[in-house]
Amino acid sequence: MHATTHHRDLYTVEQVRALDRRAIDDLGISGFELMSRAATAAFACLCRHWPQARRIVVFCGPGNNGGDGYLLARLAHGAGVAVEVIELSDASLGDAAAARDTWQRGAGITHRWRQESSLPPADVYVDALYGTGLNRAPEASVAALIERINASGVPVLALDVPSGLNADTGHCPGAAIDAQLTVSFIAAKRGMYTGQALSKVGVLHIDTLGLPDILWQGMPHDSALLEATHLPPRARDAHKGDCGHVLAIGGDHGTAGAIRLCGEATLRSGAGLVSVATRADHLLALNSARPELMAHGVHGPQELQPLLERADVLAVGPGLGQGAWGHALWLTALDSGKPLVLDADGLNLLAREPRRFATPAVLTPHPGEAARLLDKTVAEIGLDRFDAARALAQRYGAVVVLKGSGSLIANPDGRLDVCIWGNPGMASGGMGDLLTGVIAALLAQGCSAWEAARLGVGLHARAGDVAARHGERGLLASDLLEPLRLLGNGLEHV
Repeated sequence: MHATTHHRDLYTVEQVRALDRRAIDDLGISGFELMSRAATAAFACLCRHWPQARRIVVFCGPGNNGGDGYLLARLAHGAGVAVEVIELSDASLGDAAAARDTWQRGAGITHRWRQESSLPPADVYVDALYGTGLNRAPEASVAALIERINASGVPVLALDVPSGLNADTGHCPGAAIDAQLTVSFIAAKRGMYTGQALSKVGVLHIDTLGLPDILWQGMPHDSALLEATHLPPRARDAHKGDCGHVLAIGGDHGTAGAIRLCGEATLRSGAGLVSVATRADHLLALNSARPELMAHGVHGPQELQPLLERADVLAVGPGLGQGAWGHALWLTALDSGKPLVLDADGLNLLAREPRRFATPAVLTPHPGEAARLLDKTVAEIGLDRFDAARALAQRYGAVVVLKGSGSLIANPDGRLDVCIWGNPGMASGGMGDLLTGVIAALLAQGCSAWEAARLGVGLHARAGDVAARHGERGLLASDLLEPLRLLGNGLEHV
């Protein structure tokens, strides 16, 4: 369980090591005692999740993660569970060597891993191969073992982190364990909540090993998990002018749907007035489908200017295109100095013509757009999403939402939050257009760029989870509009 005073805090691997050292040096808790507590917590979790398990196999590496595994094996053996240990080597040192000796003295069954070996049958496999110290691809023989475990069909409990996953970044440089359950110790590691980690950790349980809250006092953390929040109720005498006027700019030929979705999400998220600047041939469709949107056909900057003057906040990019029309509107919008949300082709144009924002701005790139904005490859963005999000915020002087599994929200001052909601059904067209509208609406209602991005990402992802109750596959962006309205009003049980 999380300690109550820091339940949202996320830590780097080095910060967790500092906590571990503090527990040993300042609280007088030995490393072997911490290892024993980790094994006890993990075995209890195994028993809760697989109460019928009568045979387990524990895969142990030579480090402290393997030490946790040996002690778990000893506990399981003492509880009458049939246990086998498969170890990578006998080269354990320090507390891990003591843990191995404890298992060996109990006359437990131990095998050395060889690639030609077959895996023993079991009800549960326990992964104690590598801990948080691994930041490279596993060597070939261990990679073969990991792939064999993943292909076995046996459920896996991972200790601290699934082996092969970088606990700092969420990236897997090579083979990595696919766990059904991960028990992580002392504190939440930031990389477990984003990127490839979400397909590896399964159900994630944090156990603080009974350590007192004083351990965390004065210790820095890296980032935090988003909380489920919403705006307070409106004043009873509120009118539409109090709730902000958003101008959504985009929808080149053939992309009216993008700007409509953006505009509708802005309305459903509480903006008092929403105007749309788009191609004239889209007006009939927009007015017919959503008359609450004030749609205007604009041919260029001259027709956009009066709309800009009336707006409080801009949403720029959905369906904008990168041609002469889109570029002219983009340049005029950015030169207006209005607070804005920039997405899609608005970001692609920014990559071509970089600028640092002096007024409140939120950028919402997916990894491909982030790569262009940082002049990197998509693969390089995936290596460390935390570093990429913070680099974008610093470079452009804007709050940045790096979208994807476990979206990140980064502030230029270094603060960063991680979204814990969302689902694979949201990997479909139009979802980003909605998010642009949601954040713009929150800006218009008085939120700072940081507050609007955090709240908007959370509402958008939670609405996606509500909509996915009818199934993830086939989820449409427009399915989120009604849940957005409900969640934005604090109606949690929808």
